[in-house]
Amino acid sequence: MSKTFLISDTHFGHEGTASIFKREDGSPLRPFKNAAHQDEVMIENWNRVVSPDDRVYHLGDFCMARRHLSVLDRLNGRIAIVLGNHDPWGIADWVKHPNVTHVLGYKVYPEHGLILSHVPVSERQLEGRFRYNIHGHTHDKFVKDSKGHPDPRYIPVCVEHIDYTPIDLDVILKRLK
Repeated sequence: MSKTFLISDTHFGHEGTASIFKREDGSPLRPFKNAAHQDEVMIENWNRVVSPDDRVYHLGDFCMARRHLSVLDRLNGRIAIVLGNHDPWGIADWVKHPNVTHVLGYKVYPEHGLILSHVPVSERQLEGRFRYNIHGHTHDKFVKDSKGHPDPRYIPVCVEHIDYTPIDLDVILKRLK
């Protein structure tokens, strides 16, 4: 039986992830020597958990240059791309890769009260229409509630939160029950 996985903000090919991305204390955000090391670890992690028949929703910021779209050809699964702020390529650039099945702005799972997006949706979107927002964009940060605590309605699947490995949607749904 196929599974559904989620991941975001892989930034394949982005050399700056080793030097630009920092934690609040100034330490490196990602534990990789360079982009090539990062890419190989994430490809290995992805293919270890995702089978060719599984669905993967990549919630934005797949890569930093069009030439790195070729990483798609090394990844298992049927991949739906939810566009992020660093994904300016045209639909034709994505779908020429056989495992890319959809290019979306967002994905809704009404039966679970979920919306999948790159950037977290506004709080108003979660007042009645959706119960939870699974999102990317924030890297190691959390969306905070009015008291400054992580808001449990927002579930980040940025690689920094999921050990650089796609996470099974069923695992998230079990946590939410």
